Amino acid sequence: MIITIDGPAAAGKGTLAGKLAEKYKLAYFDTGMVYRAVGLEMVLDNKNINDESLAEEYASKLTFPKMMKLSKNPDFRSNVGGQAASVVSAHPKVRATLLKMQQDFAKNPVFADGNSARGAIYDGRDTGTVVCPNADIKFFITASPEVRAMRRFREFEAKGMQTTFEAVLEDMRIRDERDSKRATAPMKPADDAIIFDTSDLNIDEVFQKACKIIDSK
Repeated sequence: MIITIDGPAAAGKGTLAGKLAEKYKLAYFDTGMVYRAVGLEMVLDNKNINDESLAEEYASKLTFPKMMKLSKNPDFRSNVGGQAASVVSAHPKVRATLLKMQQDFAKNPVFADGNSARGAIYDGRDTGTVVCPNADIKFFITASPEVRAMRRFREFEAKGMQTTFEAVLEDMRIRDERDSKRATAPMKPADDAIIFDTSDLNIDEVFQKACKIIDSK
């Protein structure tokens, strides 16, 4: 079984994907990691992330081991990594280069330890529309910018990162606009996606709703 979960930053996609992957014993692929890895590596090398050709070159050299190594960098999940990912993911050449890696995972899903899985859960922006358009179940998780910004702000506070709610909200709005208006694979629900607005729902409520749908399949 292939399940896709798309939506904007801090809507709850990752948390839901992780809980569902554990319950149904499915492999978990956070597709945003590939873009964060490319963007962060360019930032660390002091390269211009707006240079599409250069970003494509970095994307072509990305491997899973390199991605996992970069994921241990403190900036991988910070605003730095998020903004870099949003910029490089808007480059059509970068998306095309990384698409095959993401699609191949659905053909042969594996867990982090390398063991084969019976299916996979994808977490991203366009997994239901582009990466896995034939997925068995497609979810689109969203919430208001203010709610999502507060969630992310609290995450940063818990990690000791210095920022303000206003700065996080502005960053959220910029990323939303970039992700939804990019020429290639804009962020939007698939025509057959099930949409959850989590603004007034906690993760357990969303999880229960998702499980009922999956169990019905």
